[in-house]
Amino acid sequence: MSTKPRSAAAVIATATPKTHQHAQELQPFGHLVSMPLALSATTRTESVANLNQLLADTITLRDLYKKSHWQIAGPTFYQLHLLFDAHAAEQSTLVDTLAERVQILGGVSLAMAHDVAETSIIPRAPKGREAVPVQISRLLHAHEIVLEEARAMARLAADSGDDGTADLLVGSVIRTGERQAWFVAEHVVDTPLATA
Repeated sequence: MSTKPRSAAAVIATATPKTHQHAQELQPFGHLVSMPLALSATTRTESVANLNQLLADTITLRDLYKKSHWQIAGPTFYQLHLLFDAHAAEQSTLVDTLAERVQILGGVSLAMAHDVAETSIIPRAPKGREAVPVQISRLLHAHEIVLEEARAMARLAADSGDDGTADLLVGSVIRTGERQAWFVAEHVVDTPLATA
């Protein structure tokens, strides 16, 4: 092993970032690689497709929470501002978990905003600011879409032997979504404030 010091020019050349690199994709979207999971390719293909759909809708739900968090107004501003931010953070955790499950199964997870927008079935919200009850209605509708998908997908995964996906959908997506929908729905119950 040589102990000869390198010249300053050699050190600078080595430390220079190599930018603007290009190469072929390692794995095209929609193509599954074989993984030693004791699951058939058919099962993994179905689960990956379902998980990517749910991933797109979960990202959209998370983004609806952030939009509402930023644009909320009125007497419930403080409570809803904090609640919506907490729910967005929990949805972000689900996004990461869903994307990682796609990768575990040998697939490629959706990742870019334009791909999510093309895939999500949650209705697009306007760019402008909406009244609190409308924001809440949008969030509840988005939760209902995600919960309906997650339940159907969990049954399919369980029936095909993909217990890991079924467990993720029931234990994380459905349970988190049900609790969040409950918390949000209680804000549009019409109850008297001072007298019964």
